[in-house]
Amino acid sequence: MTHLPVVVPWFIERIIVEASHLARRSPMLNQRSGVSVRLTIANHESVVANALRRALRLHEGTVVPRLTDLSAALASTQGKIEIEAMEEGREAEVIAQLFAAATLLVFRDMVTLPEASEIVEAFEGEVVAHTGDDLPIASYLELLASVPVLEPPTRRLAGESAGDAEMASALEFLLEGMHLTKRLNKDASGARALYRSRG
Repeated sequence: MTHLPVVVPWFIERIIVEASHLARRSPMLNQRSGVSVRLTIANHESVVANALRRALRLHEGTVVPRLTDLSAALASTQGKIEIEAMEEGREAEVIAQLFAAATLLVFRDMVTLPEASEIVEAFEGEVVAHTGDDLPIASYLELLASVPVLEPPTRRLAGESAGDAEMASALEFLLEGMHLTKRLNKDASGARALYRSRG
């Protein structure tokens, strides 16, 4: 059995916790049946497991969950909550909304982005950014190299001593935060997403 070091970025931890808090207050979930106290643990395990599968498949040396790995928490969340009757059939959509709301909450609370307008400007110059839970770290490093304005905020999010895998994760969080705060457009297809100018 391969034992790889696991590093879970602070923002992934916070988003998983916030999603559980939001679930406990959501009118779209059946609050009479409650939200399992194991929800946060189950989601944490699912997200790390997804990141581990990628690291093994792509022969990467560290397991670092990214935002796209949160898709793995959809199934673990579904098993621990009950959707209100009128929301039946929309389980995946309701859970995805919870995680998007949690991501926005963490981004707004914890991220200061003096470079926001420069990043928007860079994307107006035909820049597009691809993310996905199957993409190698190298794809993210190429984006950081080709759009230098992304590097300082990504480094702040990841931490000064962060390795390449942590930088890739921080870049995904930055791009999603830029989308959720209506500065970038996002086209999603399965586990892949493309971020581009809103213009």
